[in-house]
Amino acid sequence: MASDSSAPENLGLRLPLWSIIPFAGILLSIALFPLFGQKNASVEKFWYRHFGEVSAFWGLLMAVPFVIGFGQSAFYQLKHVMLIDYFPFIILLLALYTVSSGILVEGHLKGTPAMNALLLVIGTAIASWMGTTGASMLMIRPLLRANTHRRNKAHVVVFFIFLVSNIGGALTPLGDPPLFLGFLHGVPFFWTLRLLPIMAFTVAVVLSVFIVLDTILYRRELAVNDSLRSLHDEKTKVRIVGSHNFIFLVGIVGTVLMSGILELGEWNVFGVTLSIQNILRDAILFILVVLSFKFTRKEIHQRNEFTWRPIEEVAVLFAGIFVTIIPAILMLKAGTEGPMGFILRAVKNPSHYFWAAGGLSSFLDNAPTYLTFFNTALGSFYAGMPEPQAVSNLIAEKAVYLKAIAAGAVFMGANTYIGNAPNFMVKAIAEEKRWGVRMPHFFGYMGYSLAILIPTFILVTLIFF
Repeated sequence: MASDSSAPENLGLRLPLWSIIPFAGILLSIALFPLFGQKNASVEKFWYRHFGEVSAFWGLLMAVPFVIGFGQSAFYQLKHVMLIDYFPFIILLLALYTVSSGILVEGHLKGTPAMNALLLVIGTAIASWMGTTGASMLMIRPLLRANTHRRNKAHVVVFFIFLVSNIGGALTPLGDPPLFLGFLHGVPFFWTLRLLPIMAFTVAVVLSVFIVLDTILYRRELAVNDSLRSLHDEKTKVRIVGSHNFIFLVGIVGTVLMSGILELGEWNVFGVTLSIQNILRDAILFILVVLSFKFTRKEIHQRNEFTWRPIEEVAVLFAGIFVTIIPAILMLKAGTEGPMGFILRAVKNPSHYFWAAGGLSSFLDNAPTYLTFFNTALGSFYAGMPEPQAVSNLIAEKAVYLKAIAAGAVFMGANTYIGNAPNFMVKAIAEEKRWGVRMPHFFGYMGYSLAILIPTFILVTLIFF
C-alpha cells in the first residue's frame, strides 16, 4: 500500500456533514432511475444512454466546491483516490472480467434446484481464490444459460450475488479487497481461513433458504411448462472451452499476491506517492487483459455473449462513487472527533464492529471501511504502539474483533447492489437482452437482503460475536 506521508492536512475534521449530499445523490440515482424505468420506457432509455452524464454531474457537484473550498488539499485527495484506489480497482475488475469471459462452460445444464445449488456452491468455493469478481464472471453465464427456460429466475441471480459475489470471498486476501488491505497491514495471508466456521454457517443458512424457495418455484413451473418438463429429462453434458484462460487467472492471482509481498520502493506521480510494486501489478494485469483477449477465439466471446457494457457501466458509475465518497471516508478517518464520530464512539464490542463495518460496507466502499474499523480497533486496544506489534497483539489477544470487522465488511457487501462491484456487474449481465432477466430494482433487491440476509447475520452475531 502506498505511503501517505506526503499527504496534506486531514480534512475530515473540517468537512461539514452535508458534504455527503452528492454521494447520497448518486446512490439515489442508481436506485431510482432503474426503478422508475421499469414503469416508464423514456426514463429507462434516458438512464441507459446518459448514466455517464448523471455520474459526472454528481462527481463534479462534489469535486468543484471541494477544490474551491480547500484548494491543494482537496486536489490531493482527488488525485489520491483516483491513482491509489479507483484505477487499480478498475484494472483488477477489467482483468478478472475479461479473462473469466474467455472461459465458456457449455452443455445441457438444467436449471433444477439441485443444479442451481451446485453452481452456487462451486462459485462460492472458488471465490476466495480467484476473487469474487473472477468467480462471478466465470459462473454467472453458465447459471443464466441453465435457467434460460425458467420463468422465475431473478431470485437465482440474487442468491448468486449473495453467495458468489460476496460471502464466498471471505477466506483469503485474494477473495475481497478489504482482506487484501488487512494483508498489506500485517495480517498473515492464511489467517483469514479462521473465518471458515462463520462463512460455512452463513453459506449453509442462505443456501438452505435458496433450495427451499427454488424448489417451490420450480415445481410450480414444472406442472405447467411442457418445455421445462422435457428439459428435466435430458442428460447433462458439460465441457469447458477456452481453458487456457485459467493460466491468465493464475497470473492475476500471482500478480496481486506479488504486489503484497515485494517492496520495490516508491514513485511520486502527480504529487501522490505510489508503490512501484503496485504500478508493476497494474501494468501486468493490463498485459494479461490484452493477452487473454488476443488468444481467445472470437467464437468463445460470441457464445459467451461477451460485451464491454457491464465493465463500462461499473467503471463510469464507480468513478462517480469514488469521487463523491471522499468526504464520507475522510470524516470516518477523522475518528471520534470528526463529524461522523458518533458512529465510531458507539463501536465497543465485537457485535458492534460486525454491524458497523457491515452496515457502512453496504453503501460505502468496503475496503476503506474495513481499514477504518481495523485502525479503530488498533487505537482502542493498543494506542501508541507501532502497527506491526499492535496487529500481532490484536490477532493474539483480540482476534474476535478482527473476525467481526472482516466478516462484516465482506458479508454485508451483499446487502445492496452497490455494496460490492461484482453485484452491479452481475445485475448488468443478467439484464442484457440475451438473458432478459427482470432483476429487482434497488429497493426490491434490498427486500431480499432484509428478509434473508439480515436474519442470517443476526444469527451469526448471536453465535459468533
